[in-house]
Amino acid sequence: MREAVLDAARSAFHAKGYLRTSVKGVASAAGVAPEVVTRYYQSKDKLFAAAMRLPFDPTSALPELIAPGLDGMGERLTRVTLETLSDPETRDDLIALAKAGASASRVATPLREFLELEMVDRIARTIGVPDARLRSNLIASYLIGIAVTRYVVKAEPLASMPEEEVVRLVSPTIQDWLTPSRPLPRASMSSPRFGS
Repeated sequence: MREAVLDAARSAFHAKGYLRTSVKGVASAAGVAPEVVTRYYQSKDKLFAAAMRLPFDPTSALPELIAPGLDGMGERLTRVTLETLSDPETRDDLIALAKAGASASRVATPLREFLELEMVDRIARTIGVPDARLRSNLIASYLIGIAVTRYVVKAEPLASMPEEEVVRLVSPTIQDWLTPSRPLPRASMSSPRFGS
């Protein structure tokens, strides 16, 4: 029964993404009552972690990311993303979708939504960063882009670069987006347009 729930969840997350997948829908697809899914996995984020074989529990990982404070948060977020997707079992779902002809955006959507909602949004709200939603979009998109390029597309030299080097290159950008004293650049309303 548990395997049927995980299979149904995996299919739903791939087809609909994280946002539009519900525990009730997964239960229906698995042929069980929603209470059964809740008894096994307690919440949607835990169901996602189990279905995608994430090597961490988001509920317990979040306090560990936040507790040390803002300093070094970019590095911690980069590390947890790389560690999550460097796990071969976790990556299998992404690669299977890619081989099935799914677009890169469809491959990344469930993970991006999960990262945004369950990790980055909560962190941004907790530390009081201005423009928190936009910053979390940027951070999640950047991290998933790096991960898909490294582990699914396998573009060189990123694919074979040591993890420490990727962390060194990526985390300063994430840290900038998390730092309240560094405002995001704003597009000028009077920017020149093509043909003007």
